[in-house]
Amino acid sequence: MSRFTPFDFGVSWVMSLFHQDWTHEGNTAADVVAKYLATSAHEEAQAVRRDARILCNLPSSTLEVLWYAGTQYMANLQYLGGGAEWTRTVVRLCDARLSAGTDVRPLAGADVEDGVGCLDAVVAEIEATQFLEAEVRAALTDCANRCTPEVAFRVLLRAMTCASDYPTLSPEQYTRLEAMGADLRYGEFVVDSVRYLIEQQ
Repeated sequence: MSRFTPFDFGVSWVMSLFHQDWTHEGNTAADVVAKYLATSAHEEAQAVRRDARILCNLPSSTLEVLWYAGTQYMANLQYLGGGAEWTRTVVRLCDARLSAGTDVRPLAGADVEDGVGCLDAVVAEIEATQFLEAEVRAALTDCANRCTPEVAFRVLLRAMTCASDYPTLSPEQYTRLEAMGADLRYGEFVVDSVRYLIEQQ
């Protein structure tokens, strides 16, 4: 059984909302997330909430590194109270969305797979992604160890797509990423989002 969506989900999907035109979607970062949640299924709001609550295990400074790494044009987190406060804001937005719904069932099955068995493999891939800054790799490793490897892996994929230092993946690394995506029971378009980074031979 796969997850509830074949696409990216949770906090890593929220990160994708912050591109160069994000201000056209709302006056504030919270407005953008609230607008997205309002048109999303309950499962998506639950997945975002689950991720954000798990990420709250990290220090504010580490969260700031992750949010900036996973977005193209993130709002200045210092104006939003810092990384921890912004992450708690995302939790509150999810709570508001879910409290307004009916027949909200808890996530189950593949949707609660946390990837504990993949910890070593996820950390190895974080370290192998040398085009990411050392600070980002350290934050992702902290995330894998203190949150869940599954969340860290999705944020790693987001960071790959947002990296500015001519990112490339070897075919071998992409094959490993695909294998981990299968282990984590992702849909077909999650790891596929970084396929374009495979270096041309």
